Amino acid sequence: MKILFVIDSFYTTNNGTSISAQRFAGELRKRGHEVKVLCWDTPEYIKNNLTDGDFTTKKFHIPVFQPLCDKHDFSFAYNNKNIVHDACDWADIVHVFVPFGIEKEAIDYCNQIGKPVTAAFHIQPENMTSSVSMGKVEWFNELFYRSFRRNIYNRVRHVHVPSQFMGNMIAERGYTAKIHPISNGIQNAFMEAGELKKGQRDQVPSTKDVFKIMMIGRLSQEKRQDVIINAVKYSKYADRIQLVFAGRGPEYEKYVELGKELKHQPQFVYVSRDELIQHLLETDLYVHASDMESEAISCIEAFSTGLVPVIANSHVSATPQFALDGRSLFMPGDPKDLARAIDYWLDHPHERQYMEEQYRLAGRQYSLEASVSQFEEMLNEEIQENEARNSTIANPVRHERTGRRLRRVAALW
Repeated sequence: MKILFVIDSFYTTNNGTSISAQRFAGELRKRGHEVKVLCWDTPEYIKNNLTDGDFTTKKFHIPVFQPLCDKHDFSFAYNNKNIVHDACDWADIVHVFVPFGIEKEAIDYCNQIGKPVTAAFHIQPENMTSSVSMGKVEWFNELFYRSFRRNIYNRVRHVHVPSQFMGNMIAERGYTAKIHPISNGIQNAFMEAGELKKGQRDQVPSTKDVFKIMMIGRLSQEKRQDVIINAVKYSKYADRIQLVFAGRGPEYEKYVELGKELKHQPQFVYVSRDELIQHLLETDLYVHASDMESEAISCIEAFSTGLVPVIANSHVSATPQFALDGRSLFMPGDPKDLARAIDYWLDHPHERQYMEEQYRLAGRQYSLEASVSQFEEMLNEEIQENEARNSTIANPVRHERTGRRLRRVAALW
């Protein structure tokens, strides 16, 4: 089938939603589908044959907030209706990833012409409001939930959520579409690395002079890398811990300054997938301190390579679902409690070694292939339901669409 992905920023490697879209596009192409993307135009040197072509608009610059968007590696696409409509006309089915301008236009047009369309709920309002230090202001977040519901999600019949947690969050807020909890999935390379680590793991854990602790994620307020830096100060192993943060973002300078008090100052890296895997294989413990997550695919990638995760037990995060027991949880935003959890795992290398294997095995259920298979089922369900709707409801708008095309051709002459 011909599948159109609609997502403002597609070509970035510092945004979980964009990375998920890229991986889904690649896997769908392997299965024989034709996949194109509607996004803002990107320099050719960034593109790497992820899709079968793009429909592109200009970047939309937001006054005042554009520098903040740039730091998060996200930009909005200008809503050029002609381009949006042409892209939707090309597709057999349209899938939108985020709840903004071109996505709303695509949904409205698909509903107008009787085209099957689905949506994904990847962006929690809390992720956005945290950027302006209002991530925990409930009434402010609720404004966004209501806007997303009205403008995007109650205008489609099927919504992909990356976790049951997120499905429950939006169902409780009156979202009426059928909810499909489907993990964003991890690539086989992470599971293969876990197999390699299993084969190389010592029978008796070795004593190390320096322990490497890692977190993957954008350097932003809600990810809470500051909690990890402060936790090291309370750890009995403070002089033997090397922190590694994989990602970039607006809080970089703040975290560099905060880390100067540590004996081993934190390392900040922004690396390819293969380099990331190598870092994970050299890591002793993974910490995910984020206050809010719709899934946290980076945490799955980490424990799939054979790492014990320590996760913030936040009520607005889906990530605690991955903890196999309470030893992998700590109170969100509490560096002393995180230090307690870190010290426990470093104090008990035999237990950590045993649980590394349990987490590696747990990671198998989150394969990208399995996720894309479920995603295909959702698309096919929408296509079949749409055919049934169109067979019983006359759609005079299709004649208008033909007229619109003819008027456009006439204008060229």
